[in-house]
Amino acid sequence: MSLPASDPAAIEAAAQRLAAGSLVGMPTETVYGLAADADNATAVHRIFAAKGRPADHPLIVHLAPGEGAQGWRAGVDHYAREVPAFAAALMKAFWPGPLTLILPRRDGVAAVAAGGQDSVGLRCPAHPVAQALLVAAAARGVSGVAAPSANRFGRVSPTTAAHVAEEFSDLPDDGLLILDGGACPVGIESTIVDATRGHPVLLRPGMITPAQLEAACGQPVRLRDEAAPRASGTLESHYAPRAKVRLMDGKPLQAALDVLGADAKHIAVYAHSPLKVARGVPLRRMPLDAARCAQELFAVLRELDATGVRLIWVETPPADTAWDGVRDRLQRAAA
Repeated sequence: MSLPASDPAAIEAAAQRLAAGSLVGMPTETVYGLAADADNATAVHRIFAAKGRPADHPLIVHLAPGEGAQGWRAGVDHYAREVPAFAAALMKAFWPGPLTLILPRRDGVAAVAAGGQDSVGLRCPAHPVAQALLVAAAARGVSGVAAPSANRFGRVSPTTAAHVAEEFSDLPDDGLLILDGGACPVGIESTIVDATRGHPVLLRPGMITPAQLEAACGQPVRLRDEAAPRASGTLESHYAPRAKVRLMDGKPLQAALDVLGADAKHIAVYAHSPLKVARGVPLRRMPLDAARCAQELFAVLRELDATGVRLIWVETPPADTAWDGVRDRLQRAAA
């Protein structure tokens, strides 16, 4: 059941469901989340079951904003037993917004959502619908909301309410209330930074770049290593449509299309170069701006997948760091 998020009654109904242990489809600025009370183990298990997600693959807990620059602090203190100074600086710079911080977890809270680890991923979303829902849920005793992307595990993330409804059409009519807040403005998942080991470590790139992180916290950001905690969206294969995705540079991509000619009708193409394709080959132009590309990326992959092609050929994004988040999602989709 999808309800317009512009209706205050819809927000209240969704908050009541969260407090009662039910699931809710929630828009954020990144992607739509499949939300549940992070401290309700039974409710969180429902997320894992609905997605088909391994129980040791942790979820991100979303916190309500409050009044003032650190209105989310009560939520942080509820879940985290320690907040390093550099993590506090990152919160101040990027919350509310598309940044997740992995922090040492307090005993006895959100153990299921954390996948059994002694750390927990926290973020304060900027989307006004997410904020309204989190505030309404907090008023009913929900300290935080676990909300991974509202799709089957490993598949393309949803950026509209319709995508969520498609993913979970087999749930009972009363099993999932979806708040329709329109298309997500960022379009790919949050940047994830590990803050459990005394220095910032980038676990998943997003639309916040390493240079921006370093400028905000005053420390170099290290790359993911074997000691990093498990985190959402960091498996080698993820964000994958049914069709097989292949990343290619522009010239070899055009050469392959030229060789196949009319026999390329089982292929769809997403590219920023002005390629020539045979009649009947689905082609979408990739924006030359990284933020615009991120905003549409998952919707385009879903659209091309829906044509029934067997392959989606994607031109490799530019090499600069602004494209790291988009490149990461495409590399995992192609793995």
